[in-house]
Formats: sequence, C-alpha cells, structure tokens
Amino acid sequence: MERDNESTDATIEFHLLGFSELFCLRVLLLLIFLIIHLVTLAGNMMIFIAVFMEHTRSPMLFFLCQLSLIELCYTLVIVPKALLGLTVMKGITISFIGCAAQMYLFVGLGGTECFLLAAMSYDRYVAICKPLHYTVVMSEGLCLRLSIACCLGGFAVALGLTVSVFHLPFCQSHHINHFFCDVPAVLHLACIHSYTSELPMLAACVLLLLLPFLLILTSYLCIAAVLLRITSSFRRGKAFSTCFSHLVITLLHYGCASFMYIRPKSSYSPARDKMVSLVYTNITPLLYPLIYSLRNKEIRGVLRKIRDFYPIFQKVLTCLYTWQEK
Repeated sequence: MERDNESTDATIEFHLLGFSELFCLRVLLLLIFLIIHLVTLAGNMMIFIAVFMEHTRSPMLFFLCQLSLIELCYTLVIVPKALLGLTVMKGITISFIGCAAQMYLFVGLGGTECFLLAAMSYDRYVAICKPLHYTVVMSEGLCLRLSIACCLGGFAVALGLTVSVFHLPFCQSHHINHFFCDVPAVLHLACIHSYTSELPMLAACVLLLLLPFLLILTSYLCIAAVLLRITSSFRRGKAFSTCFSHLVITLLHYGCASFMYIRPKSSYSPARDKMVSLVYTNITPLLYPLIYSLRNKEIRGVLRKIRDFYPIFQKVLTCLYTWQEK
C-alpha cells in the first residue's frame, strides 16, 4: 500500500456501517434495542440512587453503587450512537476525534469494571476467610482507595491503547463494519498488518483481563479452601450464595471480553463480532441489576426502605420481583 493511500489526519471521518445489511428489520431492531436500553438505564439508575441515598453503606453496597454507575456510563457511550445508526440506511459517520473518544471511554469503563470485579472478589475473600477482621480490613478508606485505583488503572490503560491504535496509518477505506468504534474493528482498517500493531492490544488484554482474572481466581481458590473445611452444609451454602452472583457476573464479563479481544487480528469476523458485542453492550448490563443487585439482601433492604416514599420504585420493584420469582 503506497503512502498516498494512508492517512492519520485527525480531520478524516469514519463511517459506522452498523446493521445496514439488516436494514429491512431496522424498525424492529430499533424498538427492541430502545426498550432494552431504557430498562437497563432504569434498573442501574434505581440501584445507584437507592445505594447513594443510604447513609451507612457496607463495602459491597459501595462497590455495587460504582458498578451501576459504570454500567450507566457504559451504555450511554455505545447504545445511543447504535440506535441512531438504525434510523438511516447506510450507517452514520463519526469524526476521527469522536471515534477515538468513544473507544477511550469504552475501554476505560470496561477496564475499570474488570478491576472493580477483582476488588469485589477481595471483599468476598475477606468476608468469608477473615470474618472477624472484615470491618477493620474493608474500611471506608480502603474501599475509596480501591475505587479510585480501579478508575485510574482502567483509564490509564485505555489512554495508551487508544493512542496506539489511532497513531496507526489508515487505508483509503474508512468504513467500520460495526455499530461503534471497537478496537478490533478499527485495527482492521490499519494499513500496517504486522505483529507489532497488535502489541498494544495484547498488553491491554494482559493488564485489563489477565491480571484482574488471576486476582479473582486467587481469591476464590482461598475461599474454596475455607469452604471445604466448613462441616455444616447450611453454613457452606450460605457462604457460597454470597459469591454466586459475583461469579456469574465475572463469567459473563470475562467470557465475552476474552472471546472478543484475546485472539489474533487475522481471526477478525465482522458479523460474529457484532453479535457478541450486542451481548456485552446490551444484554449483560440489563442482567446485572437482576443477577447481582436484586439477589443481594442488602440491596433489597435498601430498596424496601425507600419504595414507600417513591411509588414508581414500588411499581418497578413489584414487576422485577414477580419476574424473578417466575
């Protein structure tokens, strides 16, 4: 590819194709995604407001509040642009800076969530393995420091990855076969096809996926060792139930992320990647309040305290609890 066909000019525009190949179904897809988006926003916002209004928050409530805030921002970064793309026939355009900003926020929020899940696994480790020291170890100051460290770590790695990706020269075609500026989709447009162009992606995967996952695995190995020594099946089941929701969320998050990003650039498949992206940008944020927060006794207790003062909360909770019992 000659140099004339390459461009790193910040004035160029990318074209998000989205689901233009399914244009005949755009109205149905728009309605489905819009409903999912609104329910996701309502569920996470309800959890965030409920926990934020609680004066005495346990470490788990504190982390759940941050998790809900991340999911709110996460969906707002991706979904509105995708919904807009469903209203036109041939996709939408996004500026060079806008694409870079979307990738930075997406990776930063996703990385923050990875680190936050590791912090939550440490909280479960202390609660089960060192219950007598729990209130001392998991102090308010430590929770705040862990929260800040998760944000700084996630967005620091995102900055390095985004700069590395958009520093590459792009070929004449600026058509991104995706509904947002995902890293593999943008890398696919780069004129440089070498192992060195994939090194930033590999480094980000190690820091954002492998490192937190090893911390989570270590925590649960220690928890499993303690649970095996508990003779009472009731106590063992009660201890495991406190970890079950976190395990489900971790498997969903890391499963989708690993499938998308821990693989060579040559295996990139636009159609497959878009389907997987739909899951972790729309479905998993919708399930988080149901799987985690509404299964958590502390969250349910907080919501019961405020539902009498806010009738809308009472109606939403009644619907969610009814659905959950089914």
